[in-house]
Amino acid sequence: MVPITDYNAVRELAGQVRKSVGKVIVGKEDLIDKLFIALVTSGHVLLEDVPGTGKTLLAKSLAKSVACTFKRVQFTPDLLPSDLSGIYYFNQKSSEFEFRPGPLFTHILLADEINRATPRTQSSLLECMEERQISIDGVTHMLENPFLVIATQNPLEQQGTFPLPEAQLDRFLFKLSMGYPSSEESVHILKRFKEAQPLELLTAAASIHELLHARETAAKVFISDDVLKYIVDLAERTRKDELVASGVSPRGCQALLKAAQVQAILQGRDFVTPDDVKQLAPAAWAHRMLLRGTAHTRGRVGTAEEVILRILQEIPVPSEESILP
Repeated sequence: MVPITDYNAVRELAGQVRKSVGKVIVGKEDLIDKLFIALVTSGHVLLEDVPGTGKTLLAKSLAKSVACTFKRVQFTPDLLPSDLSGIYYFNQKSSEFEFRPGPLFTHILLADEINRATPRTQSSLLECMEERQISIDGVTHMLENPFLVIATQNPLEQQGTFPLPEAQLDRFLFKLSMGYPSSEESVHILKRFKEAQPLELLTAAASIHELLHARETAAKVFISDDVLKYIVDLAERTRKDELVASGVSPRGCQALLKAAQVQAILQGRDFVTPDDVKQLAPAAWAHRMLLRGTAHTRGRVGTAEEVILRILQEIPVPSEESILP
């Protein structure tokens, strides 16, 4: 039995991170909460939006708010896998080969414009995103804990890009969009940045130890068999839908389960409800579905979200009595 104080501590930690990031990013509380969920669940996030909406600034603000190491890599067609992982070089002083780690050895990695790198370089992220390790010259190196990849891509510019394969998309917990700010938010942004850079004033609101403890606590959140069956029913329905060529994978079900456990804590509960699943399913599953039709429909959040929202309405929800601890 997990003490209720542990759950309260996780919720307070999320509030502290939200408040800290909010000193730089105007609005977007729901987006910040999803990034916190990704950190706690060892997930990764794909941010797809037009340039200038604050994707890089959001990633930097999160890293400073949780006292994590942060590295940014601009993905380009000439970027090599070794530019990410690191290399062994010959040290003439010691007459031995030594390993020089690359930017993958960090807590939060910003993969800027990830779809501009070649498939060879993109595939070098598969092992580290799933297993939190990287193999170089037959030697396995463990990555930092926690380890979070925040990748960005521009949905408008397709020339000179390489679409992410399904195997890599399936390793992202969420696919999110910043969106344009409202008129009121735009005014606040101009006021906030007219004289100073608030990012430089940010201090850590959470430690790595607190994040790891939050991960252990979230894993113990109760989820009934009926809610588990509900997640599976939703996933199986995506695999049978006439508009979907490839539905949600078992990895997608596990990702949604873990995310829903953290979401329950943020909502002040120690058990998962169908509403937690419903709130996170579009962001967690839309990018994992391959739609029928032309290749350009792949990964389109709007169309895939519509399919998921329709399926959420079609599948019966478990009764309230069956979801309680």
